[in-house]
Amino acid sequence: MESPEVTVSGCSTHDDENLCSYKRHSSVSQEGLLEDQLRRKLKFFFMNPCEKFWARGRKPWKLGIQLLKIVMVTIQLVVFGLSNQMVVAFKEENTVAFKHLFLKGYMDRMDDTYAVYTQTDVYDQIFFAINQYLQLPNISVGNHAYEKKGTEETPLAVCQQFYKRGIICPGNDTFDIDPEIVTDCLYIEPTTSLDNTTMGKHNLNFTLDFPRLVAVQLMFNLKAINLQTVRHHELPDCYDFTLRIVFDNKAHSGRIKISLDNDIAIRECKDWHVSGSIQKNTHYMMIFDAFVILICLASLILCTRSVIKGIWLQREFVSFFLYYYKKEVSFNDQMEFVNGWYILIMVSDVLTIVGSTLKMEIQAKSLTSYDVCSILLGISTMLVWLGVIRYLGFFQKYNVRISWDLHIVASHPNTESSITQCNEVLLLCCYDLPGLLFLWMDCTGTIPCEVSQSEHGF
Repeated sequence: MESPEVTVSGCSTHDDENLCSYKRHSSVSQEGLLEDQLRRKLKFFFMNPCEKFWARGRKPWKLGIQLLKIVMVTIQLVVFGLSNQMVVAFKEENTVAFKHLFLKGYMDRMDDTYAVYTQTDVYDQIFFAINQYLQLPNISVGNHAYEKKGTEETPLAVCQQFYKRGIICPGNDTFDIDPEIVTDCLYIEPTTSLDNTTMGKHNLNFTLDFPRLVAVQLMFNLKAINLQTVRHHELPDCYDFTLRIVFDNKAHSGRIKISLDNDIAIRECKDWHVSGSIQKNTHYMMIFDAFVILICLASLILCTRSVIKGIWLQREFVSFFLYYYKKEVSFNDQMEFVNGWYILIMVSDVLTIVGSTLKMEIQAKSLTSYDVCSILLGISTMLVWLGVIRYLGFFQKYNVRISWDLHIVASHPNTESSITQCNEVLLLCCYDLPGLLFLWMDCTGTIPCEVSQSEHGF
């Protein structure tokens, strides 16, 4: 029996590698064999994890890693959130304390209405803040101290800003003004001796020209240590407070608004020692963070490999269609091979790795980037939980429900019903973990269940 004739066509260097392979094997029998092989590849590629396990016995490792990762990342975020809550509370409480210390007659929630209306009140407020600053070690109940540069303590600066020249006569409807702003500053050392513990105009050569006055600013730096973290088995941080009390007279309306701004910087303490088991607890948390990084690296590698395999299969499918059917595959059909859920998980993995590294540096007191770390861990955890929606498609009941909810949200973006549907989708995500464990048991053959078709799978 004669062997089937094989036609070998030429292949230029510009042809696609898969297309060249098809040109070299173009007999009818081999065409059917190649088509059957490609069909099997496509069928297996678009199976979900359970179907792949039942078809070839391949364990759903990525599904297991995602289950483990979602638990660990959530625990990590909660622990860091509790720690960061103490940092935020310490900042806010110190700002409130400074307002009560340095603003005369200040009461809570007076920020928008706190102002003075007479020249005497302006001087009283300024010298009250100066005296409170000079007596701070004796009156503050916190562990506040003056900032030091070398062996010297930084002074308090009293700066007034005024127009360079200004002759204003409202009664005659005339004025002569030079709008250039001039700044004049007076510096007061914390070691300045006080007469009867008070300081006023008779102690300082300080006067204000109210017709030309634009603003008065009192600027000084303080330091503190957040000791409350010790009770939670964490090393304390050192804080730098840059305070600025502003008397705003830009409007020249007879009302000078007073505000206190507090710019806070967190730094690692230079020399510290804590007795007890705090170091051991810190090491345990760093080991936990390192394990999270390893899990995310494994997830990132597996998902990257799956994306690359999908792109290879996409190119093979496009070349097969182009050569045998003389048709080009549409862009939308080509994008079916690129699994968006993989990319979502890869982005969350990268964010978790970077955030966990920053968290370890913060715990080791090498960095104090609490805000950046919070953003990275928060976004990564949100993406991980969003990725959980994908697994609900493996259950027919949940798959139909989610499809209906998303359809309602897309059809009615501005109605109250869409808000209700969004809430239901979020509630499904919150109760997903038991369902995912159930799915894992099903995929590994522990329990039998019907597995619904899914377009993409791990």
